[in-house]
Amino acid sequence: MSDPISSIARYLSADVRALGTLSQNVANLTTPGYRAVQRAEGFEGALGAAPTRVDQRDGALIQTGRPLDLALQGQGFFQVSAGDEQVFLTRAGQFSLDASGRLVDAQGRAVLGADGPIVLSSSAVTIGEDGAIHDGKDVVAQLALVDVADGATLQPLGGGMYAASATADADVRVHQGALEGSNVDPGEEMVRLMQLSRHASSIQHAISTYHTALVAGIDQIGKDS
Repeated sequence: MSDPISSIARYLSADVRALGTLSQNVANLTTPGYRAVQRAEGFEGALGAAPTRVDQRDGALIQTGRPLDLALQGQGFFQVSAGDEQVFLTRAGQFSLDASGRLVDAQGRAVLGADGPIVLSSSAVTIGEDGAIHDGKDVVAQLALVDVADGATLQPLGGGMYAASATADADVRVHQGALEGSNVDPGEEMVRLMQLSRHASSIQHAISTYHTALVAGIDQIGKDS
């Protein structure tokens, strides 16, 4: 493949990847705790010089009044586990109690506390901003809240779940009776879509120009032979 075609193919592939990221963000506009994913476009994106990153800005608080709905504000995550010892990070705090009294997320994964999965006798608990869970005057559990040691290592896994190579202490506040909304900004995504459209149009023009020059060159060779 010639150098011009290779360059055009790289830029086109970068645009396709960026469009996929944009589509994922738009699809999660209403997903609690979802963090927008941002991908470099244009020159850096085509060369793979800048990886995707997760937008760490807080989403808006959505009041629900349900005692086991929890929202985070600040830098930090809940930890959940599906029972296979693999721990995931999430900001989606739509929790409930399963049949055995375990605190679980919307997909049934156990919410982790300082001593492992949290088990409660009822949902009539008070949860402080520090993540301490009170049943009356007694502290019965402590949410295991963590942050990511290096934000660049935060990897989206889908469904509002994330993984990171190392965790650190969280600087976060817990709000009971609320959920954190997605931090996807529809206006920003629309601007990115317009930028991608313009960039794709310029690539299409480059392809057309190169094709015209190539055909002209072949015709000239035929005339000279």
